Amino acid sequence: MGTLFVALVIVVAVPAVFIAYSVITPRMPFAGPLDLLTDPERQVSDRLASHLRAIAQTPRNLDHYPALERAAFYIEQQLAEQGHAVQHQSFDVDGCPVRNLEVVIDPVSKPADMTTYVIGAHYDSPDDSPGANDNGTGVAALIEIARELKDERGLGHRIRIVFFVNEELPYGKTNDMGSLRHARMLRASGEPVAGMIALETIGYFSEARKTQRFPFPFAWIYPDVGNFVAFVGLLRARSLVKRSLFAFRSTTRFPSIGGVAPSFIPGIDLSDHWAYDQCGFPAMMITDTAPFRNPHYHTPTDLPHTVDTQSLARITLGIASMLRLLAR
Repeated sequence: MGTLFVALVIVVAVPAVFIAYSVITPRMPFAGPLDLLTDPERQVSDRLASHLRAIAQTPRNLDHYPALERAAFYIEQQLAEQGHAVQHQSFDVDGCPVRNLEVVIDPVSKPADMTTYVIGAHYDSPDDSPGANDNGTGVAALIEIARELKDERGLGHRIRIVFFVNEELPYGKTNDMGSLRHARMLRASGEPVAGMIALETIGYFSEARKTQRFPFPFAWIYPDVGNFVAFVGLLRARSLVKRSLFAFRSTTRFPSIGGVAPSFIPGIDLSDHWAYDQCGFPAMMITDTAPFRNPHYHTPTDLPHTVDTQSLARITLGIASMLRLLAR
């Protein structure tokens, strides 16, 4: 009887502890319709739509190399027009030169305890998909976040804004993955990284019931309406996810949830944050959970007109405000 009791305690306690650790908050900060867009949000929405039209009409990856290069050039051009100095991390893959693109925003005076926050998005698309949501939305948002932070003077920590190449298969989770190259560079330099945030598919939303799915066991906990953005991390990123989510909510009225899980949970490590976790850094992604919501995911119909640029504008400005709070 004693052995049976212990077994029952383990069967009940282990899942309970796992869920208690993983679920940071399933609750939304508010209910009801979103506020009307402000003028700044409307302007950002218009620019986001323009970025998507520029880079996400056709597939862009090493099988569609000219389009990949056009996307990289467009990103460089936008950042340069904002006044940023763009840095390259270049390497060759299958005989083709490719590059990560980066801008660095440093505090005016660098304190002795300065750490680094990395925020990034991959600019390649999967297979024969134009990738407007995957991951044109992350790229477009990151361009606008760079604009928002260009003249920021209140930082106490460094922010690295990075546009990655080669997140999608067959290069994802290999030595040719752009974010893995960047994460290894930071690890080799000894730069103290407080956290990495990947923007991954953040533009598809619905107010209808049963438009959202989750892998087991999270379907029992989180909502089935696909109207929220998720802050998702691997296990070592629990503190980063919690701080980021609460900072986002403190300035932004948009539905949001948060949690962490081990890498065997489907979808939990399917973005560039995986690379930084591999290098020992806390890493998370902000996502609309695309494969669990978006019918256009990894298909030729993932086009700009399917993206909700108004919601994307709210999220973009919210993430910029979140970064200001984290980096102060």
